[in-house]
Amino acid sequence: MNDFVLDASVTLAWFLDDEQAPQADNVRSRLVRDSAFVPQLWHLEVRNGLIIAERRGRLSATRMSECLKALKWLPIQTDSEAVLEIVTSLARLHKLSVYDAVYLELAKRRDAVLASLDAALLRAAAEEGVRVLDQ
Repeated sequence: MNDFVLDASVTLAWFLDDEQAPQADNVRSRLVRDSAFVPQLWHLEVRNGLIIAERRGRLSATRMSECLKALKWLPIQTDSEAVLEIVTSLARLHKLSVYDAVYLELAKRRDAVLASLDAALLRAAAEEGVRVLDQ
């Protein structure tokens, strides 16, 4: 069993038809056998992405409700121990948003694989020696 860190970009690809990616589907299949971890921020980022998609007409109100119900049942564990000094350093060093750096810090601290569709975050992970899910 391998731990992995799930970011919002992968999660949103599961729910938004116009953002589907084979990599995201591969991550979803791992939820059955591996342990997925997310920072507390993930819950807000995913919901914000869904709200924006609904406002822009990319997601119906009915589909939005279905997505929110599905989120409750995802077998993930929320990590609340982010080391803010390290997050800030990673963001500065790799020119990431602090939000993206939280995922990188969590993957480093847990020695977990990072599952993301964000190119800048994946690049920073490689520079930090963090394993990334097969792209």
